[in-house]
Amino acid sequence: MERTANIKRVTSETDINLLLDLDNNYESKIHTGIGFFDHMLASFAKHSFTHMELSVEGDLEVDCHHTVEDTGIVLGQAIKEALGDKKGIRRYGSAILPMDEALILCSLDLSGRPFLVFDVPFTVERVGDLDTEMVKEFFYAVSYSAGMNLHIKLIHGSNNHHIIECMFKAFAKALDQAITYDERIRDVLSTKGTI
Repeated sequence: MERTANIKRVTSETDINLLLDLDNNYESKIHTGIGFFDHMLASFAKHSFTHMELSVEGDLEVDCHHTVEDTGIVLGQAIKEALGDKKGIRRYGSAILPMDEALILCSLDLSGRPFLVFDVPFTVERVGDLDTEMVKEFFYAVSYSAGMNLHIKLIHGSNNHHIIECMFKAFAKALDQAITYDERIRDVLSTKGTI
């Protein structure tokens, strides 16, 4: 069964097209108009072993808010759609990932119940053209659109570029773990019979 999703979302603020393939790791094609954000999304795709074709036209003349938040909404929708009934997946994923001096903990549950705990302070307002406060908004949008319980915590770190990149890679590794099939799971991993 192919685990793919093709999402198009058009508002007065953004025009987004996303193709997500959870099971193939072809080189992704990503353009949001925000160079550092493109770099983070490319890192996410590479380290989650997924493929993304993402095109975003946003109102960057205003600021990066709508582009980043709406991209999170669409990515969350795509994850949810591509997973389908979630039968056979591990459901949970966790990673503690280092990048130079930065160390991030990311843990998630594809429970269908959205929640974000984000404990990452930043010491600068921007990295490249990405407002650092939008990193939390991105992960909030992903978690709520995907129906994902997501915890992200900075254990230590001082370089904001390293911290953000480490976060995207830790999220990728945790998601890869959670969406992986386990032959021991014949239905869904829940006593309720649904997730």
